Amino acid sequence: MWKKVLLASAVIGLLAGAALPLQSTPADASRSGCREAAKVKYPGDPKGRRAYRQYCRSQWKVYKAAHGVR
Repeated sequence: MWKKVLLASAVIGLLAGAALPLQSTPADASRSGCREAAKVKYPGDPKGRRAYRQYCRSQWKVYKAAHGVR
């Protein structure tokens, strides 16, 4: 009987672990800043990551100026 309970617990734990999101998407990272968004969008390309981060920062500055965000 304990063997069945232990097996059922292990299966439930695996299913619960599989339901958790492990990777973030660019949409999720865009809310946390340009650096994190660049990491998600270009995980293995440092030059692309830098270019995207600079682009993101420039767009944020334009948005900030237009909307009066501090």
